[in-house]
Amino acid sequence: MGAKMKNPLRRNKKVSFAQDALRTPFIMMLLPFLLLFVLFTLIPIGASVVLSFFDYDVVNTPTFTGLANYLKMFVNDYEFPIALANTLKFALVTGPISFALAFLLAWMINEFGPKTRSVLSFLFYSPALVGNGYFIWQIMFSGDSYGYVNSLLISMDLITDPIIWFRDPNYAFTIVMIVQLWMSMGISFLANIAGLNNVDEAMYEAGAIDGIRNRWAELWYITIPSMKSILLFSAVMQVQATFSISSVATTLTGFPSVNHSTETILTHITDVGTIRFDMGYASALSVFLFAIMMIVRLGLGRLLVTKD
Repeated sequence: MGAKMKNPLRRNKKVSFAQDALRTPFIMMLLPFLLLFVLFTLIPIGASVVLSFFDYDVVNTPTFTGLANYLKMFVNDYEFPIALANTLKFALVTGPISFALAFLLAWMINEFGPKTRSVLSFLFYSPALVGNGYFIWQIMFSGDSYGYVNSLLISMDLITDPIIWFRDPNYAFTIVMIVQLWMSMGISFLANIAGLNNVDEAMYEAGAIDGIRNRWAELWYITIPSMKSILLFSAVMQVQATFSISSVATTLTGFPSVNHSTETILTHITDVGTIRFDMGYASALSVFLFAIMMIVRLGLGRLLVTKD
């Protein structure tokens, strides 16, 4: 009875104060990033959303037009349906293929020894390291007889005159798609390699005890479920890459491309915003592209990450 009982509220206050003190350095470390994120990401996104409801040519005062820019997108802009169709084609073809190839290549290369795996990983990641690496494709598909592909086809008597690959709508879109596929696997491939190396080996041993007898079953029941977060990251990076195709298309096929064969929403935004200076309409196009990317991102999240 005579012993003093400790006040639990005082102890909780001490714990809370200690936790706040430990948390403060982390907040200070994150503050520069958060500040830059707000200034260069959140504010521009918010400004684009607001500006999409105005008619603004950079010089004159913005004039509120409501949904006129969005109506113009679907009614008065004959280039937009072409750009939208091309963007969706790029996304539906290069996105899933590059996502699957990045994972399968990482899975196979992960079976090699550390030295061989490091060399192969560097080779597959190198296209992402070289920013203008796609210029080699200009030499390969050059429109004269000195281009590697034309030279090979002529030497094999398959063609008599050089093909102007990047000026022919029958070939330009396919070539740009191949180049984009070649360039977009690097980051996803590297992430998958890291994820495969972090899968707990004990899970494979447990799977063998439970009756898993081949590598495909091991891949399906152990490896993929253990890498859901990495696969989601890889999918998000592919969404960003496939919906943001611009520089590759304009560098290889020029701008505008013949019959708008390789025009995407992003190249159309560049045309409208920086050449025509119709910033209100360019903002509406940007908001539309952002909305598509978010819808696809949320759909991929529901497919790849399930609740436990």
